[in-house]
Amino acid sequence: MTTSREPRLLPWSGAEGKPCYLVTDDDGGPVSRLADTTEATQLGMGAELLAHAHDLLPRAPHGELRYLAECLTQALADALRVAESRGRRLRGLN
Repeated sequence: MTTSREPRLLPWSGAEGKPCYLVTDDDGGPVSRLADTTEATQLGMGAELLAHAHDLLPRAPHGELRYLAECLTQALADALRVAESRGRRLRGLN
């Protein structure tokens, strides 16, 4: 017997930046495992970038600040997507 679940928001975008979803009942499938790995990588890269920003900000030239802001913006977008996806899955468990 299968149960109906809310589609999982994946940690990457599709064509034109549109969200991608996974519709499956198999939490251990290959796409689900890839999404888990991608989320962990994105969050790890965000943490590293934040540490780099903390070190760089007091003495950074303007060009580096702009690049850093762009990277931090992408890392924040990734983290928010992961949080949204995980929040949806947690709500589905209740």
